[in-house]
Amino acid sequence: MELAFERRGAGAPLVLIHGIGHHWQAWLPVIDRLAASRTVIAVDLPGSGRSRGLPDRTPYTAEALADAVESFCALLGVREPHVVGNSLGGYIALELASRGAVRTATALSPAGFWSRSELLYCQAVLRALRATARAMPPEQAVRTAESPFLRAVSAGILVAHPSRLEPTALIAATQALAASSGFDETLESFAGLMPPAPPKSPITIAWGEHDRLLPRRQAVRAARWSGQRVKLLKGCGHVPMSDDPELVARVILESSAMS
Repeated sequence: MELAFERRGAGAPLVLIHGIGHHWQAWLPVIDRLAASRTVIAVDLPGSGRSRGLPDRTPYTAEALADAVESFCALLGVREPHVVGNSLGGYIALELASRGAVRTATALSPAGFWSRSELLYCQAVLRALRATARAMPPEQAVRTAESPFLRAVSAGILVAHPSRLEPTALIAATQALAASSGFDETLESFAGLMPPAPPKSPITIAWGEHDRLLPRRQAVRAARWSGQRVKLLKGCGHVPMSDDPELVARVILESSAMS
């Protein structure tokens, strides 16, 4: 499947997968650090960013999105890349590892390790963020992004340090969330999301210390599933790339050097 993407750097291929309602620009704080030693390919998932939606009658599920990423890599001629994902993208990375379709997988606060109450909380928060984004006039989005207080209120659930989030990045993310055609169906599909099959490729799971969307206690379940310790991203929230780009890039590069 054709997907919109950004490619930078040279070296072993490293595919970056964003979370629900986001776009490839989520990785901008770390992309150049990664591109110094990797061929970085940051994708827009189907129905997000500049990518068209899934084919008619194809349900928006994590497995279908993983299929789309896998076929996209085949279309580019990229075989067994390293993959990194955040949130829903983290689940997709683990799903691809369970298929043995990737060389390594790194998942940052991956979806799917929630309890029932945590799932309902996550869905409610994301629904509210989506409704706010869709109702917000462009001029209000600019005022929100440029005000430290309003930026903290609007982004504090997703990042630990809203002040480190560039206003232009917040505006673009708000627009991407409002425009995501696959958002609602994907969010509903979360109700049936279970941890993937055991991985066939080396994986690394890392969790934001101050994750307010998928609290770090979910990392305990992820550790039981993976049989290995989950790395703690100190000082980071659910979308950790802007909170500490250096730390996140280091974890990704170390993890993708495992094979």
